[in-house]
Amino acid sequence: MRFVVQEHHATRLHWDFRLEMDGVLKSWAIPKGPPTKPNIKRLAVPVKDHPLDYINFEGVIPEGEYGAGTVKIWDSGTYELESRTSSKIIFKLHGDKMRGRYVLIQTKRNEGANWLLFQVKE
Repeated sequence: MRFVVQEHHATRLHWDFRLEMDGVLKSWAIPKGPPTKPNIKRLAVPVKDHPLDYINFEGVIPEGEYGAGTVKIWDSGTYELESRTSSKIIFKLHGDKMRGRYVLIQTKRNEGANWLLFQVKE
């Protein structure tokens, strides 16, 4: 399966982390940038699922549209899903900048709650 991280210059600069899952791109906004070293925890705010063809998108989203601003691919590659529950996803990334085992964990057990993204030592 594939993943992508898109650097998104919108109202505020953030990075969109997307995993190909369930026929869509499950997506989180990472305000401070994705972690590339173990034990650096980053807030991951869930955003709406995106269609699979968005995985290659780079360009400008026009003003007035959802996510208006400039988008460029920061990293991409494949991943192996190790485990998944409703509140925790463990996976191994094979990208240029993000490589290794990562965890996405929900901070609270209610729908719409924020998540944390971090790399773990192997």
